[in-house]
Formats: sequence, C-alpha cells, structure tokens
Amino acid sequence: MYFPQTHNKNYCPSKSSQIKEATGFGPIFEEEPLDTVYAEDSPENKISMNCRARANPPAIIKWWLNNWEIKLMEQPDEHFSLVGGNLVITNPDKGKHAGKYVCVAKNVYGTVISKEATVKFGYLNQFPTDERESVHVKEGQGAVLLCSPPSRYPSEVMFRWIYNDFPNFIIPDQRRFVSQTTGNMYIAKVEASDVGNYSCFVSSPTIGKSVFSMPISLIPQIESAPEWAEHINDTEKDVGSELTLRCVAMGKPLPWIRWLKDGYSYGKGELKFSSLTFEDSGMYQCIAENEWGTIYASAELRVVSCAPTFIYNPVKKVLLGAENGRVVIECKPRAAPKPKFIWKRGSELLTNSSRMLIWDDGSLEILNVSKSDEGSYTCYAENDRGKSNSTGTLTITEATKITEAPSDTEAVVGDTTILQCSASFDPSLDITFIWTVDSYVINFYTDFEHYELLMNSGDLLIKNIQVRHAGHYSCTAQTIVDNATAEADVFVKGLPGPPGGVRVEEIGDTSVKLRWSLGSDHGSPLIQHVVQTRDFYALDPEDWKTASTSPVFLDRSTESATIVDLYPWMQYEFRVHAINEFGAGENSSPSIKIKTWDARPTVAPSDVLGQVGISGELIVTWTVRVFFFGKKFGYVVAFKQHEDSEWKWTTVEDPETRRYVYKESMTPDTEIQVKVKTYNNKGEGLSSLISVVDSPRLAPTEAPLDVYARQVTATEALVWWLPIYQIRYWRKYDDNEAAASRVLVHRAINQTRLENMRPDSHYLIEVRAFNGAGLGPPSEHCEMFTRRPPPSRHLRVYKYVSFNRKWLYLYWDHIYNYWNESYVEGYKILFRKEGERYGKLYTTGRHYIDFPMPETGDYIIEVRARCEGGDGPISQIRVQGEYCLLHISKDFIFYPPHSSCSYPNHVLIITK
Repeated sequence: MYFPQTHNKNYCPSKSSQIKEATGFGPIFEEEPLDTVYAEDSPENKISMNCRARANPPAIIKWWLNNWEIKLMEQPDEHFSLVGGNLVITNPDKGKHAGKYVCVAKNVYGTVISKEATVKFGYLNQFPTDERESVHVKEGQGAVLLCSPPSRYPSEVMFRWIYNDFPNFIIPDQRRFVSQTTGNMYIAKVEASDVGNYSCFVSSPTIGKSVFSMPISLIPQIESAPEWAEHINDTEKDVGSELTLRCVAMGKPLPWIRWLKDGYSYGKGELKFSSLTFEDSGMYQCIAENEWGTIYASAELRVVSCAPTFIYNPVKKVLLGAENGRVVIECKPRAAPKPKFIWKRGSELLTNSSRMLIWDDGSLEILNVSKSDEGSYTCYAENDRGKSNSTGTLTITEATKITEAPSDTEAVVGDTTILQCSASFDPSLDITFIWTVDSYVINFYTDFEHYELLMNSGDLLIKNIQVRHAGHYSCTAQTIVDNATAEADVFVKGLPGPPGGVRVEEIGDTSVKLRWSLGSDHGSPLIQHVVQTRDFYALDPEDWKTASTSPVFLDRSTESATIVDLYPWMQYEFRVHAINEFGAGENSSPSIKIKTWDARPTVAPSDVLGQVGISGELIVTWTVRVFFFGKKFGYVVAFKQHEDSEWKWTTVEDPETRRYVYKESMTPDTEIQVKVKTYNNKGEGLSSLISVVDSPRLAPTEAPLDVYARQVTATEALVWWLPIYQIRYWRKYDDNEAAASRVLVHRAINQTRLENMRPDSHYLIEVRAFNGAGLGPPSEHCEMFTRRPPPSRHLRVYKYVSFNRKWLYLYWDHIYNYWNESYVEGYKILFRKEGERYGKLYTTGRHYIDFPMPETGDYIIEVRARCEGGDGPISQIRVQGEYCLLHISKDFIFYPPHSSCSYPNHVLIITK
C-alpha cells in the first residue's frame, strides 16, 4: 500500500483522497476577521474586515452579517464592497453595520467558516455645559468631587482631573485619589492650597478621544471675609479681539461679584466682550462682598491698534522640505486690525496656483517641491497702521525612501524571525524607524520580551513568536522633514485556535447532539477534535472531563457529535478544542448550560446496613450517588423478619436522607432482612442487595480473649482476638484514650488491619464485644510498637532503549535510609499500560532491570523502594511502544482516541 508524504504525521489518506490531493485542496484560512471598534466621529469613513484563504482551486469568499448573507452580486449596496477577500464598509452606519461578521470560504472540496468578528461603534459624548455646583468643605475634612462622566462605548476609559487650567493635571498622592471606576476624586484633609477649579478629564484610548467637564470650585467652609482667588490685571488688548474679565473670591459665606467701570455700575459675574472697541477702554473695578466684608480689585483696560510686527513671531529663518513633498511656511505677525498678506520668493511675487496657496491666516503652502523651489521667502503684512515683513530660507532635502522593504513571513510558535527595513535619506538629517503591528505602535521599552530593534538598522527582531504576534506590520522611516513606509504580513503557525459557536441542538436523557464551527488551524492542519464536559457537581471551575462521543474519533473536519453516557436530569456544559501537530489548542467558550431529560433511576443504593437499637428500634442506613435522574427523587425502605413472607415498606421523600428508623420494637434474637431502592417521577429503580440484621437479646457480657497484635508497616498493624467486636487503639504516651481510633468488625471475623497509625510509636490496643444493645467489657490492653517509616524521597529513574529497539533498560539511584527510617530491602517495579490500573509487578534487590520493548501502545513504569516499614513514594517513567497502532476504515486512517503516537518509530497497520 502506498502512502503519499504529508506534513501531518497522524493522517494517512485513502485511495480516493489521494486523487483529490493530486489536483487540489479545500480552503484554509490564512487571515481571519478581528473584532473592531469604529469611532462614530472618526475622520476615516471606512471599516475593513480582512479575510484570506488558501485553496486550490481558489476559494469563493462570502460574508455574513448577523446570520444573514451579504449578497453583493444580487443586491449591490453603496456601503459594502469586496476587495480581494476583504469586506470594506464605506460610511459605516451604526444601525445597519454593527453586529457579528463571519467570512465563508468555499471551493469544490468544501467550506470553512471563520471565527466571528464583532463590529461595534465607539463614542465618547461631551460633558454637559451646565455650570457645576461648588463643593464647600471645612479645612481638615475630606472632600469628594463627582465626575459624572458622559455616556460612552467602550466603557474602559482613563480618568484624570485638571486643576485650574489645562494641562495642569492632578498627580495622585497620599492625600488625593482618583477612582478609575467612577472617575470621582477623593481628597483627604482639605488644605487651603486645595482651593481652586477642578475639571474631570476622560480619555478613551480605544477611539483616541478626550473630553473634560465644566469646572467645579472647591471652597473651604470657613466663616471669613472675602479673599481674592483670582482677580483682574491691567491685560492691553487689540481692537476687535475678544476678552473675558473674571474675578473669583473666597469667603464664608460665598461672596457675590459686581463690577464698576469708571465709577459706574457695569454688571455682575463675568464681563465678556466679543469684539473690543476703543470705547471699551477704561478703569474697571471688581467688587466681592459678603456679610463679613467687601474687597476691591482694579485694573485698566486699554484697547489699542498697531502696525504689523514680527518681533514676537518671525518667519522661521531655516525652512526644510523633502523633494516632491509638501511645505507650509507660517506667517503670524502681531497686528490690529488683521493685516493683508503678500509673499515673495526673492523679488518674485507669488500668487495662488495649482502648486502654491496663500492661506487666510497668511501661511504659504507649496506642493510637489523640488530643488528649484529653494531660496528666500518673504511674508509682507500690512494694515491701516503700517506694514512689516519677515524672511526665511527654504532648503529642499533628498526624499526619504524605503530601499529594503519587509517581506511577508511565515513562522512557527517559538521561532525567532527578522523583518528587514532599510531606507535612503538626506545625509544632513537623522533618521529613526517606527514599527507598528495592526496600527499598534511597538514600544521597544515595554515590549522587549518579544520585540527588538536591531542596532544600526531598521530591522525588527521578533523573539519567541506567538500566535498573537501574527498581523500586518508597518515600518516607517522618519526624519524631521518627511517619512516613508513599507508593509508586510506575518503569519504564525501554532496551536489551533478555539472552535466557535458551541451549541446543543438535541437533548436526550443520556445523550445530546453537539455542534460547533471549525476554529483556525493557525497554519497547521487539524488532526482531531476533543469534546469536554462539566456537570453540576464539579467543584472546580476547571474540572472538565473528556466526554464519550459518537463517533468515537472526531476528525479534523468534524463539526458535530453525539455526546453519550451522560446522567439523566443532570446539568451540563460543553466545550471543544482541536489538535494539530503542535498539540491541543485553546478551548472554545463553554456552551450554555443544559439539563438532560429525566429517566427512571438505574443505580441501586449500596452499603445497606441495619442495626437494632437499645430500645428495639430498627435503624437502616445506606449510601447512594448524588444523581437523582429526575424530579421527586426518594427511597423505598423494605424490611421483614426471616420467617415472614410479606415485606414491610415505607417511602423516604427527602433525597438527601441516608438513614431511616423504624421505631416499633423488633422481636429479640431474630434475623431481619432489609433492602432499599430509589424512585422518581419516572418510576422505581433497582433494589439493593438484601442485608441481614440480627436483633440481639442483651448487650455482650464477656470480654474478648487472647488479643494479639503485630506490626505490618510503619502505619499499619494486624490484631487478633476471639469474636465479636469493637477495636480501639491509641498511642500510650502521646494520645488521649477518649480520642482513640475505632474499628468495628463482624462477629465472624477474628482479625482486622489497623490503619493510619503513626510510625515508630508505642500503641495500646483494646477489643470489646458489641451488638445493637451496646458494648461489652474491654479486653486486656495489648501493647505493640509500629515500625519506622520508609524513606520519603523519590527515586531518580533513567531509561535506555537498545539500538535495535528490542530491549528497554531501566536504572535508578539507590536510596539510603536515615537513622529514623526503615532499611531499604529492595525495589518494586510495576509495568502497566497507560490508562489501566493494574499491570505486572516485579521485585529486585538491584537498582536496575530490563524488559523486552513493547510492540504497541503507551506504558507507565512505576518504581518505588520496598522497606519493612512499607513502600516508598512512586517515581514514574513513560514508554512508547515500538509500533504505533493505526486503524484503517474504508476511506481513511486514524489514530485511536487519546493516542500519543504523534511521532511513531514504526507503524503497525490493521485493515478492516
């Protein structure tokens, strides 16, 4: 039989599949869509959802939105367009385009579905413009400033507070704390220096937007006359400009503000001028007053006009521009009123053209600059008061260009790879390289674990690459004049991604039908899928167990299975993961919790015991697993005396009960039979085995005779007596007799094993007869000593396989006992198949042993020291058989479930 070479060591194709592989293959995702948050006021009015699949013949790409296919051919849409396999959404609309997107790739060999990607619209509204109420607090007490942030999405934002003016941010310290949950700022022990105006500043890193609130005044509650916190100063202003005059005063109660101009009343609160005139000049007085006093602040307002001057803001003397680039030369003289602007290059007058534009504020813009544009540029500004000019020299530098661009790269998880990036640039300038991945700027100081910028180059080193490092990389060569950018994609092969959309479709009493969508194979073909389940009684959130399925083996293309061997009326949830050549991938999100249908109980109670009490009452106890199989679960307890033909029975409706007492007195010295069965709303279950109880006549009156004990290990002993009986044992000098350990033994047995004893200890042992009526007198105390414990250290085990792989050699380091440990007499070696509890046991006095190499399967070899005080701790070593057993069905070959034959030495083929 011929098997073609494949990269998948766990897959052997059938004859029909060999023909298919010779001509083509089904779609495999190389890039899947990612969750996206689009800022509603973003200047870039489009969203790109990427999807790329490798297939032969090429796959047809389709997109689904919220479980509806986007039919671009049948129903053209002005918003949707397909670029390659990528879905581009132009002018996105929240009502139409928010939701879950799925990419579907299809050719003649099959269809694959990408993982779901969610498109959500992000926003950060403005704070209300209403004035915020002041916060009054006594000095030395705590204060809370409420942020009351505006509505937003996503909700993850960063809160800061501005003190008086932007960007004077409050730095949290031992006295001041800003909650990143509510945005509120807490101040402990307010001081006089805390007085001022505070604004809550909210930043959304996801959409790159920030807003801040109207100011909140913090004012200490002190009974005092007004004091100025902020008052007017003499502030000379240009004619036609805007101006706001404001005074802030402190006091208790809060002072009110009024104004005088040249001695006459002129208003209250703030004074605002939208366009100053010469008539607004004069002497202004701000008056703050409360019942404790009045204060004044005075200032002169002088409205002036002036000729243009470049003294404060001249044109830059040295101007740089990159060849074929864009240059803007600013011209911002001080002038009142606003001047007119004229530009000259040398003596040449410049006017607006396709390459040159004089802006309204006087700046000059030049497009597609070249060496011929170099020279002196002069800005002339003139108004009715005069004119002035300022000159700068423009130099054109060589444009920055990428000379060696990064190329698309494929890597395996854990690899190290380099993305090259080199650029040519003007030698008079310095250059720096900036790398981004999926628009995220790589910070080489914080991301050093995986990213490094190589010295004296722009090359990016990616170390210990992970699946999350796959993406679209961009290299930007940046100078102070211009920049150039090149891009490449990095694909990472590794563990499979999580399957998606795990859901239960059909529910039975012991089985369910489970369905899921294939996850990404991350560049390595999937081998199989594994379903795990967790029931209601799992104590640990990660207590998942591998489920039994039909079919038993879930191959790489399987998207549904029947989960069998479940308990009726039990709550379950399910998850799925895939396996490829790199191992088991990430688990899917759990399915929603479901409950299987109810059914008649199939498990009978166990450990049914009966006992007749001192008053003659019958006491019946039992154990049962906690699975109820349905509603109205309970027990039927039945009993009868041996000579009776009819059973007496009663129901116990509490499912948590494990005990029943029949209070009528039983006939003394009589054999009684008892049994218990379960029931629920679907019917009765199986009965337990019959247990026999003897009702005693009187309590025992004789003590047991000939009590004898001998040690077995460091923690166990055997004790003999003449029947029947309760055994008590305790350490002679270290334990309280009242807290002694107890063992109950049937009268037909005259020996038992005592367990959980302390090593190297002196024990007293006592035996008493007992029955339902009580305990008899104690025997004489038997004294014994337990043995010393075995060494507690693990053996270091080594293995060696012969060159012809016919023999397996095991050896280990010999363990020597300490003074307080038992002597090592030899070693025990257990050779068992993986997953099985029992195997073949060997003993030896040496510290090595050899075995014939097993042909198939995986084996566990356990080695432990053998001592008179018991066996030491187990050391394990795993062995893989010489052959890996494969099963061949009609169409394909597959490995048994849970096989670890990923890299077999030989293959043993069994055809069916």
